Amino acid sequence: MKTVCGIDFGTQSAKVVVYDYEGRKVEGEAQVPIEMIAGNDGTREQKAQWYDEALDAAFAGLDAGLKQTVRAVGVSGHQHSLVPLDAEGKAVYRVKLWCDTSTEAECRELTEAAGGETRIIAEAGLPMRPGYTAPKVQWLKNHEPDAFARLAHILLSHDYINYLLTGNYTAEAGDASGTALFDVRGRVWSSKIAALIDDKVARCLPRLLGDGEPAGKVSAAAAKRYGIPEGAVVSQGGGDNMMSAIGTGTVSDGFLTMSLGTSGTLFGFSAKPVIDPKGDLAAFCSSSGGWLPLLCTMNCTVATEEFRALFGLDVRAFDAEGAKAPIGADGVVILPFFNGERTPNLPHGRASVNGLTAANFKRENIARAALESAIFGMRIGLQGFAGLGFKAKEIRIAGGGAKSKIWQSIAANVTGLPVRVPRTGEAAAMGGALQALWCAERSSGNTAASIESIVAEHVALDDGATVMPGEASIRAYDAAYVVYTKYLDALSPLYR
Repeated sequence: MKTVCGIDFGTQSAKVVVYDYEGRKVEGEAQVPIEMIAGNDGTREQKAQWYDEALDAAFAGLDAGLKQTVRAVGVSGHQHSLVPLDAEGKAVYRVKLWCDTSTEAECRELTEAAGGETRIIAEAGLPMRPGYTAPKVQWLKNHEPDAFARLAHILLSHDYINYLLTGNYTAEAGDASGTALFDVRGRVWSSKIAALIDDKVARCLPRLLGDGEPAGKVSAAAAKRYGIPEGAVVSQGGGDNMMSAIGTGTVSDGFLTMSLGTSGTLFGFSAKPVIDPKGDLAAFCSSSGGWLPLLCTMNCTVATEEFRALFGLDVRAFDAEGAKAPIGADGVVILPFFNGERTPNLPHGRASVNGLTAANFKRENIARAALESAIFGMRIGLQGFAGLGFKAKEIRIAGGGAKSKIWQSIAANVTGLPVRVPRTGEAAAMGGALQALWCAERSSGNTAASIESIVAEHVALDDGATVMPGEASIRAYDAAYVVYTKYLDALSPLYR
């Protein structure tokens, strides 16, 4: 048996999947939780040491014989997180996460230094937002000068896992494009943006890999530590959204992936750069050669998890409760900004329940409104795609929320597009495995291997799970979305 391994470092857990690409079957998987440090100022951090420990535990959870069949490894990681290392590869400070909103002042500082948001977007394709990496580097300089003085390597989470596997400091265009330190049109680091922070920053950025170029091979130390073969190819990897794009088959024009996790993302492959002058859609690159315009909301499954815990319901019971309520939740609207928000840009956002009356104050309406709020946030992105000329054919849904039948239905009817569900639930880990297979085939001289052909062969969609939108439901959600936007427009000034 020949296998490839996909690793996905999410915000809350690390997952490892071993995929038999000849038998087209996942033969083994393991998952371990990862903690988070949270502060009322928007701080969301982890320790690099926890990543080391999580990778140890995840591989320890796999069969030893199965691990020896691994031919190649591909890594997915949550985007934008700053893993700051010294010259010896040791962390100089904690990892600031994508959902950390404590860097609002640094965003203003860098935007002003660049001459305004228009110039930032012209250079990097992105505005400065608290979630991105560049303001985190500026924050480290401003608040932890001793750590900044020792800074030698600026890595993202998946780059750090690649480093643990290979000993090499590398990056690739997909994940790098989410740092705001990158020229997305030219697919190179931006020396101009780096210099806004400090002259040393450009020297701390890792070497960029070409499309399909491996990050290296599993080192002797990593082979001994994790029980996988020394010399196995380690692909370039990528951000979790870029890997989910591969894992759901979004590697050609017209397809969108909607990922429902702690954060919500909506993204589609494009053969050319898609730059949003308003900055609502992030102008990312893909990790398969191309571009991946993307909308990110910071509060997707957060509201449902918070209200589910408050009501003492499991996931299935909460969905059933929400299904009792009509579309639009009888006028109840939830703004789900428990973690602040990126799109719209409300770093100080707060969650709220709106539109309550004595008649509609029911548990089923609150459950329905929480479910709908996640998809209403995505509709902003769909409008952005349409405005920039991106013609969507269908949505492929991924993430933990993809298993929810009611969410599948809400997504289809809010967007007006068919929703299809990949059979493999772990899209990011599967994407890492398939990118690893692509890289291994290329490394062995199979120049005919393309990411498109590999995805076509290995990404199975459950035809029975295709959800089609209905005209009456689309009209009802159009009306409900108007109510949602009224509350959003009215309350947003409080959070800016």
